[in-house]
Amino acid sequence: MPMESLTPKERVLKFLNGENVGRPPVFSGMGNVIVPVLDKYGIVFSRVHRDPELMAKAAGGMYREFGYECAVVPFDMGVEAEALGATMNFYDDVEGLLYPTMQKKSVKNFDDLVVPSDLEHTGRIPVVTGAIKALRKELGDEVAIGTYILGPFTLAGQVKELDELLEESFLEPEKTNKLLEKLSEVIVRVFNIYKDAGADYFTLREMGATSDVLSPRTFKSLIKPHQIKIISEMPRPSILHICGDTNSIVEDMVECGANAIAVDQKNNIEETREKLGPDTIILGNFDPVKVLLQGKPEDVGPAMMASLNGGANAVWPGCDIWPEVSVENMEALMSSLKG
Repeated sequence: MPMESLTPKERVLKFLNGENVGRPPVFSGMGNVIVPVLDKYGIVFSRVHRDPELMAKAAGGMYREFGYECAVVPFDMGVEAEALGATMNFYDDVEGLLYPTMQKKSVKNFDDLVVPSDLEHTGRIPVVTGAIKALRKELGDEVAIGTYILGPFTLAGQVKELDELLEESFLEPEKTNKLLEKLSEVIVRVFNIYKDAGADYFTLREMGATSDVLSPRTFKSLIKPHQIKIISEMPRPSILHICGDTNSIVEDMVECGANAIAVDQKNNIEETREKLGPDTIILGNFDPVKVLLQGKPEDVGPAMMASLNGGANAVWPGCDIWPEVSVENMEALMSSLKG
């Protein structure tokens, strides 16, 4: 098949499986929805997280309006924690853009964690699966549908107070290890629920395990074993994303076994590429805030090319695309490679 005739879904999935697809894909496995799309379809941001049709319409709008080569749900970080008993604040009475946050956490000790037997029907997991199904019905096989789940340590910080988790990780790591083991099982179950709903690729987002927070030694001993287990059991193609300065742990990230690793703008992409060699698929490093949100349209192309020239394999932002990114900057991003 000529590479110029690849559909966005074919380009993304072949790319993640290590095949040559010509130009790099322009996509993400993290949250990406912007205000112009919400406004065009009359979607209130606080409602999009609880309505599968609205979620699908917003996610699909990034492809319909800009040609962004994916549709990714959900948009916030609280879905799995809420299913495990945490209480969310959706800011219904607040004007403007506020992501849902944890209002009340559900775990003090390991034994407090109660995992529902019917996770697929619990909390907002049915909202995400409903959105995936709606996207598949609308987009067919044209666009790859992505989804993500927090990694076990990051999810632990959503169900348990973060300062307590960090203290316990240092003083009583065996307790933290038990919690992460149980959460890892939940993560694999939910990933497979999303796969059954029709998702095409899957990102494990372990933002809380960055080297900015945990030492490389702690990552290797406490976090890495659980990531290896999850990635060995979760659907593929799989991506492991960790925020922050990850240069000291990128080799460990690769050893976790995902199809690709994703890094953010704090990562020195040239150093990472030198460490990992030519064969590892490296995503990210493109700054979604300073460039895509705060920069001018003429800044976008050069910054994106700098990431590619430094060693990234695709145009993939270092984190979520902020909702207030302008139409002009999105168009500049898409035209840089797609012409």
